Order: sequence, then structure tokens, then C-alpha cells
Amino acid sequence: MAPRIRIGLIPPSTNTTVEPDFRMAAPASVTIHTHRMYSGPEFSPENTDAMNSGVEQAARYLATAKVDVIVYACTGGSFYKGRGYDEELIQLIERTAGVPAVATAHAAAQALESLGVKNISVATPYPEWINEQLGTYYRQAGFNVLNVDGEPEASAAGPRDMCDQSPETVLEFAATACRPEAEALFCSCTGWRSMEVVEELERRVERPVVTSSQATIWAAFRRLGVTDVNPGYGSLMDSLALAVV
Repeated sequence: MAPRIRIGLIPPSTNTTVEPDFRMAAPASVTIHTHRMYSGPEFSPENTDAMNSGVEQAARYLATAKVDVIVYACTGGSFYKGRGYDEELIQLIERTAGVPAVATAHAAAQALESLGVKNISVATPYPEWINEQLGTYYRQAGFNVLNVDGEPEASAAGPRDMCDQSPETVLEFAATACRPEAEALFCSCTGWRSMEVVEELERRVERPVVTSSQATIWAAFRRLGVTDVNPGYGSLMDSLALAVV
């Protein structure tokens, strides 16, 4: 029996969504191993700085589990300082752990690029200051960001409580955020339960949908050569299996 492929996951401590998302998509040959970063109760640059101060330690701990890749699983935490900061996080993890690394903001940009789209709409659970930084990051990455719409209840809830928003609520809001001229819809935040409804969302908006968790999983699996993903998580994930046909 072949050894399992091991993914090391670094999520915010408040995030209760991204681990189930990884496990839903992963085949039995892939296992997920987590070291959490402490996240404060509110969205702020100061809390994000404090959270990211734990990245190096998390990478060092996960390296002892002999993981094959390490994933920094927080969208806002990898774009809030602009384009280039995400690459610094990736380099820090790779230097510390000696294995490849993936960061969510960067993974989502790669996923959108793989779809060949430029004009995007974005739905988020973030407050306005984070939405503004998101727009700046993805414009720097070469996309025409038509709009960044924050779901009102989630954006007022804070990092922990937004994880309890139902996938049905995410679906209803995100569908309204997609502009007619958009070539794809991006649902940001690994704590938002958008991956569970991505296929229905694609049916409603009639265009590709990328979610933070989905893009992060896609990027990690692609680095590892994993193609036998569990179905039901959108056209981006389906592309992994199609790539070997």
C-alpha cells in the first residue's frame, strides 16, 4: 500500500470551514494535518499582523510531520499588505519547512488565470476596508475587478461568527454579486462556506465560480499531482481530473 500524501494546513484559529472543505474534496490517499494561527475576535490589520507572526512556528511544527506541502489558508491574511506579501509568506514557509507552499490569495489568482478570465465580480463576508484591499490586490494581479460586494450580516459578525453563516445564505448573496459583464465570480474567504454550494452557484450565474477554499485545494493538489478528487466542487476542481484525460 502506497504511503499517504500529507498536506500541512495553516488556518486562522477562528476558521472552522477550511479543514472540512479540504476533507470533502480529498481522496482517501490524502490526509490533512493542521497547525492553527491565533486569530483575534475582530478583523483589523493589527490582529492580522499578530496572527501572521505565528506562520514560521506553524511551518516548523508541520515539517516534523513530514508533510508534502504546506498551505497558508487565509485569503485576507495573504493579500492585506498587497501584491508580493503573499509571495513572502510562501517563501518563509518553504524556507522554514523545506517543502513547497501555497497561499490562498495567490492560489485564487492562479485559478482565475487558469480559466483565462480578466473581468471578475467578487463576493465576500468582509468589512469594507478588507474589500478595498482585496480589489487592490487582484487589480495588481492583472484582473479587472468590476465590484467587491460584502454580505452585510457576515461582514458585521467578525472572523469566528461568519463561519456559522449557512451555505444557503452564501449562495443567495453571492449570486446577486455577479455582474452581467463578469467572466467569473470569485467568492473570497476560506472561512465562508461557499465551496459547498459552488456547483449550484455556477448553475445560477452561468459562468465559472472560484472560491477561496476551492482554489487553495486546487493549487495544493496540482502541486502534488493529485487528480482523483471527489466530485461536486465546481469546474475548477473538475479541471484537475480533465488535465490527465
